[in-house]
Amino acid sequence: MPEIQMPKLSDTMVEGTLVSWKKKKGDKVSAGEVIAEIETDKATMEWESPEDGTLAEIYVREGEKVNVGDKIAFIGGEGEAAPTKEDAPEKEEKPQTGTEKPAPAKPKEKETAPPEEKKKPVESPAKQEQPGRLPPPAEGEARVKASPVARRVAAEFGVDLSSVQGTGPEGRVTESDVRAAAKSKTAAPQKTPAPAKGSAPSVKLGEGTRIQLSGMRKGIAERLVQSKAPIPHFYLNINIDAGPLMAARAELKSAGEGADASKITVNDFVLKAAVVAAVKVPRVNAAFDGDSIVQYADVDLGIAVAIEDGLLTPVIRAAQNKSLREISEAAKDLASRARNKRMKPEEFHGGSFTVSNLGGMGIDSFSAVINPPQGFILAVGKIDKVPVVDASDQIVVGHRMSIWMSCDHRVIDGALGAEYLKELRHLLENPALLLV
Repeated sequence: MPEIQMPKLSDTMVEGTLVSWKKKKGDKVSAGEVIAEIETDKATMEWESPEDGTLAEIYVREGEKVNVGDKIAFIGGEGEAAPTKEDAPEKEEKPQTGTEKPAPAKPKEKETAPPEEKKKPVESPAKQEQPGRLPPPAEGEARVKASPVARRVAAEFGVDLSSVQGTGPEGRVTESDVRAAAKSKTAAPQKTPAPAKGSAPSVKLGEGTRIQLSGMRKGIAERLVQSKAPIPHFYLNINIDAGPLMAARAELKSAGEGADASKITVNDFVLKAAVVAAVKVPRVNAAFDGDSIVQYADVDLGIAVAIEDGLLTPVIRAAQNKSLREISEAAKDLASRARNKRMKPEEFHGGSFTVSNLGGMGIDSFSAVINPPQGFILAVGKIDKVPVVDASDQIVVGHRMSIWMSCDHRVIDGALGAEYLKELRHLLENPALLLV
């Protein structure tokens, strides 16, 4: 059987951390049985054995980072042993034949060199002065030939003297050289020396500690920079009359704990309404792709799920073909498996747009960052009891819910986003439309 390699568990994964082994060396394993936990740039997932056999060898210890494609274990068949480390060098030496004479070893060449040449440092051509040719600028401004006035002007204008070509005697940098460099902006700015590798800011006792980023947190950081920096975000906000929604939820709950309908939540209504609104306003179900806008055929709904080390967005595929109950079941199943590290890589790739709901955590309203390459994301807040003016101009207690829409302006204009939110509000304020 082949040696097992670190799998590519996400589209952007280049390395993974082997969090833990669920099997020990020598254990019997079956295809599909969980043998390890692997952390990618997006999630920590359980990894299943691709083969039946015996876990004959483990090459990677728990906590080690491994590049995609590197060998991590060997699963052997009956009586099959893992290849030994000595096998590889023997295979590499086989192509040599007895008629080929080995090239002289480099150490022997060094032994024939005179001892003086070994010890005597050879000056580089850059340091050897050549007549008629100006030497290149040495490292640091202290070694650059420049007049005191030129140095003062260089400090004033922030000009790096080592980047200025001197016109004075023997290549000396003059005041006019510095002023010309500053005016043309051809001189490179002075660089602040970078901190030495491995040096970290000291943390005083009692002031806190340094927490190493996990692969997932690094992935989240990179994705946020990829999103917030290049994508031109703009935001739209609506307040929903959630009274009819609360009434519909209470009616479904009254069916009894054993009924499927009783498990449908307010968030399920929001997910279903977001999908139906995208079907009615299909131009928002799109993404920016270079010189074109790609409009998706299906509504693949991403749902933001908070886990211990970050955020996952599992996707409900072709959500436009699912009923409210089916969306409710799919969302709960995906969220549960995401929190328990039972997700499959294909279940959190892609997505047309995402819904993030923090209402259950007491958040009134918020704006979210778009998950590229999606065109928008919805941010849903909690339902509040507030004083409102009814149709009879009376102040009564009402239910209101805030929804923010973050849009990629390259894909969605203000009017298009407003059209989508208008449809979304109509559906949520008339929840019976979501039951048909």
